[in-house]
Formats: sequence, structure tokens, C-alpha cells
Amino acid sequence: MLSKVLSGATVGVSAYVVEVETHLERALPGFDIVGLPDSAIRESRGRIIAAIRNSGFTFPPRKLTVNLAPADIRKGGSAFDLPMAVGILAASSQIPPQPCGSYVIIGELALDGTLRPVHGILSVAVEARRRKLGGLIVPAANGMEAAMVDGLDVFPMVSLREVAAFFIGTSPRRPSLRVNPADFMCDEQLPASDYAEVKGQEAVKRALEVAAAGSHNIIMIGPPGSGKTMLAKRLSTILPPMTFDEALETTKIHSVAGVLPAGEALIRRRPFRSPHHTISDAALVGGGLTPRAGEISLAHNGVLFLDELPEFARSVLEVLRQPLEERQVTINRTRGSVVFPASFMLVCAMNPCFCGNFTDPSKECTCTPLQIQKYMARISGPLLDRIDLHIEVPAVKYKELSSKAEGESSQKIRQRVVAARDIQMGRFAGRKGMYCNADMQSGEIQTYCRLDTPGEDLLKMAMTKLGLSARAYDRILKVGRTIADLAHSSEIRPEHISEAIQYRSLDRSLWQT
Repeated sequence: MLSKVLSGATVGVSAYVVEVETHLERALPGFDIVGLPDSAIRESRGRIIAAIRNSGFTFPPRKLTVNLAPADIRKGGSAFDLPMAVGILAASSQIPPQPCGSYVIIGELALDGTLRPVHGILSVAVEARRRKLGGLIVPAANGMEAAMVDGLDVFPMVSLREVAAFFIGTSPRRPSLRVNPADFMCDEQLPASDYAEVKGQEAVKRALEVAAAGSHNIIMIGPPGSGKTMLAKRLSTILPPMTFDEALETTKIHSVAGVLPAGEALIRRRPFRSPHHTISDAALVGGGLTPRAGEISLAHNGVLFLDELPEFARSVLEVLRQPLEERQVTINRTRGSVVFPASFMLVCAMNPCFCGNFTDPSKECTCTPLQIQKYMARISGPLLDRIDLHIEVPAVKYKELSSKAEGESSQKIRQRVVAARDIQMGRFAGRKGMYCNADMQSGEIQTYCRLDTPGEDLLKMAMTKLGLSARAYDRILKVGRTIADLAHSSEIRPEHISEAIQYRSLDRSLWQT
């Protein structure tokens, strides 16, 4: 007897359909799994046998061969437990084989036959909808996640026994799970921290507002205790809410990586990733024998915060250069290439020297000019060139610290950021994968970042005197466009360019000490 059941697997953040073929023949009992399975799939034989028997079915005492097609792609994980068990029951005529082939079945089996959640369900659901398959049978814990894909019938199940009854027809067929994704997006919870708690640093808050409005990269340089980390960690309180498409993209990555929080079907808040400076380059950009997403992909549509930037290994920082430009990372292996999205906002913080007091007028710096230059040289010029805004964070004075007056709240700043981002969404409507000014390429820059004569003269003078690169030229235009959006100006005026240039001067004043 031969049965065919559909399942799904992921490569990167995309999914493909796997055909689980089960052949049952009269021979000495055996259970072989072919089709490049990994150790987790090979170990599933024990789980499947126990689950079938504990669910009240008979495991056939015959020769079993299960093929996972296409057979030339390596497959891993425990998600094939349920489709293989269903295929065995269909091949042994314990359930009707005909309806099994029209559904994508995925799930891990416990020894008692109950279903456990698996990773990558959202990607599989998107592929099932694209292929216009009959529906998706998933563990109950994955039901809400799969239901985020509109136009697909999703049937969450709790056990192998329930799945069998679904195909046999012995129990009333429940309607497929339907949810309204908009309800999830409206339930966004903001952090309790607020910029109103931050004393002073108004210029830094303004730079962070500009960065949030256009999703621009930013670096903050200042002495220890000036508030760099505190300011960066409150950045999520002023970021605009994600669109549903952005939320789906982000959730797919977290689901495949297995870091989707328990009980959450959709990532509603922009990710904020803050890896330690001992991280390896593979952990940052992704890698492994079977490529997995790194921190830069987990920060997709959110923030990647690198505190104490010079303490990161040089090789780790240099691998950021390509993703910052291309908004994705490609991992090449002998078996092929995998592309992970990596459209993130890079936020960095660092001291100006080894002792940290170089820019503090109230403290004496004990570093020599050569030591300061060596410390700054840990950040390469090409990487710094890819950071749009450079802002100096001065030490906070006692008068500001002791002040009882509250600063501007995150809610008010966020309203301006959202208004500016709405302008950008309207500007880039219909352009796939383009949500903000930071996403603009050369063509969009020429179209949307035109300057009048005074603005061109100002930028020309800055390029000549500061020795800025062509990349810095584009970055200044992007930041100028964002500042104009915050001012609700359709044109980029000289004052907008002047502020954008101000955010580029720090690399020349400090790095060439």
C-alpha cells in the first residue's frame, strides 16, 4: 500500500511543500526514513510508534519506507512526526487515504499522541496559500499563528486521535480558525519607560527623533554616565507602530528561528535587539551548517543596539557593512544560498576614548593622542560612513539632573514621528519593501530629494570642507528629507540640509584627532 501526505519545511524564512510518501509491503518488519533526514527526523521513529499505539491504533508489523520528497534537500526538525504518522495510518487503511493528500499537515508528536508546537508555521502557511492547497492542519498551540494568513483554512488539533477522526469523519468537522489580524495590531503594548524621565540631552533627543522618523542609523559618543544607553533603550517608545505586512515579515523570522514568544501569534512591537560585545560574526549575521537567522535578521523592522561599540571584534563590525547597504544578508553554503531580510535601524553607543573623559570638560582625560586615535580606529571609516547621524552626548550638568521639570513625553515625540512616517508611507505607496526614507535607493533620492540653489550650495561647501564621501552625500539627502517631513515641508530647505550636515561632522572632528 502507498499513501501520500503533504507537509512543509523552511529554508531561510521561506517554506516549501514536502511530499511524505509512505510505502507498506509484506516483509520483515522495519521502518526506514529516506530523503536526507537529520537526526531529529530519524529519531522520530520511536515517537511515531508510541504515539500510534497510545492513540488506539495499530502500528503495522510490516516493512515501512517513508520518503520525504524532494529527496535532494536536507530536512530537519520534528515537524514531520504528524504527517508521517498520518501517512502510516493511511497506508495501513486505518484512515481513508484520499482526503489526506489535500491538506498540509505539520506537527510534533508526544509519546501519548498529543501534538506539540513547531517552528516556522507562518512561513508554511504563506506557502500553502500560495499553492492554493486545501488547508493546514497544525498543533493547537500554532493555530493562531497560522490563522494570520488570510484566505487559508486552518484546523488546529490537539492529538493524533483528533486528526484521525477529522479524516475518518467520526466527529463533527469544526470550521476552520478565522481571526481578524487588525485586532492584534490594535493591541500594541508600549514599554513603561518614557523620554520624559530623561533629564537634559534635548539635542540628543532631537537626533533620535529624526532617526526614528526615517529609520536612520545613529551613533552616540559621550563620556560614561551621560545617558547613552538609557536614551537608546527608550527609542522603542517613539518608534511608529508596524504595519501588518511588516509584522508578518518580522513574525516569520522569529517563528523560523524558534524565538517567537509563547502565546504570541504576531510580533506587534518593533524588535529591539541588544547583543553583548562578545558575540561572534556568525551569531550576528546568521550562519551554521543549516543557516539560521542572526541578530541582524531578528532585528528586522526594528532596532539593533550595539553598546560599547569599540569593544566588538573588528571582524564582527565589518560584516555589518553589506547588510546596512542591501537591507538583507546572503549566507552561502556548499548546498546553496539562503537570504535573510535585515532591514534594521542600527543604534550605536561608545565612549570617546579608553578612559571615557576626552569630551568631558569637567574631567581630565588621561589618554594620549595616539591612544585616542587607536581607540577610535577600532571603528572603520567605511562602517562609520554607513551611519547617518553622529551625535555627541555631553555629560549632564547638576542643574539639569536636579531639575523638577519633566521633559517632553515619548507620546508627543511619537506623534510627530508617526506623522512623518505616514508622509513617507504615502510617498512610497506601491513600492514593495519600501516603508521609510532610509529605504530609498539612488532613483528615489534623485526623485524625492531635490534641492534648491541655496541648499545645493550649502551641501557643496560641506562636501568640500569636510571631505565627505559620495555615500555620505546620499545619507545627508535622506536625513534632510526626513527633517523636512518632520516639519511637514514638501521641499528640502537649506535649514533642513544644515541640520543633516551637522549630524555628519562628528566623524571628522573626533576620528582625526
